[in-house]
Amino acid sequence: MTGTPFHLAVALDGAGWHPAAWRTAGIRPADLFTPDYWSALVAEAERGLLDFVTLEDSLGLQSAAFHRPDDRTDQVRGSLDAVLLAARLAPPTRHIGLVPTANVTHTEPFHLSLAVATLDFAATGRAGWRPQIASRAADAAHFGRRTTPQLTDEEARDPERIAARLRPLFDEAADVVEVVRRLWDSWEDDAEIRDVATGRFIDGDRIHPVDFEGAHFSVRGPSITPRPPQGQPPVVSLAHASVPYEFAARASDVVLVTPHDRPGTKAVLGDVDAAATAVGRDRAAQPLLVLADLLVLLDDTPGEAARRLARLDDLAGTPLTSDAEIFTGTPDELADLLLDRRSAGLDGFRLRPAVLPHDLTAITQGLVPALQRRDAFRTAYTSTTLRGHLGLTRPRSRYAGTRAGQPPVRTSS
Repeated sequence: MTGTPFHLAVALDGAGWHPAAWRTAGIRPADLFTPDYWSALVAEAERGLLDFVTLEDSLGLQSAAFHRPDDRTDQVRGSLDAVLLAARLAPPTRHIGLVPTANVTHTEPFHLSLAVATLDFAATGRAGWRPQIASRAADAAHFGRRTTPQLTDEEARDPERIAARLRPLFDEAADVVEVVRRLWDSWEDDAEIRDVATGRFIDGDRIHPVDFEGAHFSVRGPSITPRPPQGQPPVVSLAHASVPYEFAARASDVVLVTPHDRPGTKAVLGDVDAAATAVGRDRAAQPLLVLADLLVLLDDTPGEAARRLARLDDLAGTPLTSDAEIFTGTPDELADLLLDRRSAGLDGFRLRPAVLPHDLTAITQGLVPALQRRDAFRTAYTSTTLRGHLGLTRPRSRYAGTRAGQPPVRTSS
């Protein structure tokens, strides 16, 4: 492979991203909550040499509406905890990154830091994390500690209005990520001595309180978990509008965006640049990778993917809609589209398979070879960590070399 790396990930969710996927031939709905089902999917993604998989999660049952629950019983409802599922998937895999979604609105940052750090140990340096706000007011009722804004149907149709209404939650989310990052750094890399002769297991001078004071919470620290193998597991966020772009610029290593054409791609990349400038992020010193989302249906026979989409839509009783662009075609046609969009400035793509495992297999066994024939994708893993796959260096702890009474050293994420 020549040139800059081409990053490729897949988003795994239920039976696939089409609501009727669970009703198609060959799908076994009873397997959706079994470890073997998910292990087989991630093993296939790893055979395709993909950078990472993301695992969806939420604090309420899935819904056809973005902003409120529904009472539908004809679509998949129910899911497994994404972080715990990722921990189960870590031992059978060796290379692929595992990026679970975890909520930041109703979950304590201290617990999030421990969970993702532990996952990074379980995955020997392949963990990431997708922080997600709780955008549905109904989710707050599961906890009873606070209320969150209830979006109207009109607001829910406009990404910018959604983002503006939910800005306080994004501001809080940025603080959560900052606390989690500080906690990951609170143990220096050499804090564990394990010297039997002297009886010193740790060096207390190398374990630091984080002393975070913010508008939403305060956290003393330090973590109870040593620094993760990657130092800082990559943070991945999904963004559709200006406020989430700013959140990504403040808090993330990778941002997932949803343009629907080449001009839209260029516009989104400009929006991400503007957000980075607005928050004072130097992307040369602190990279922010931009991956575009696409919902894909792939078949080798020209026209078959479109016909399959029509059959799925008939089963669902309504045409498929998505925040991301929907692609139907052959793996070679998708390879051409991805490379064209990449030339607009993207770092790569996260693909959402419409039906699992059909469209995942088409990605790994059809799309990946098509990209390799174009000398555009790796033919073997060259790194053992997710940061390595993404071309991100391992950062030094911001507290390294400091002692009691000394300020921490600022480092990039």
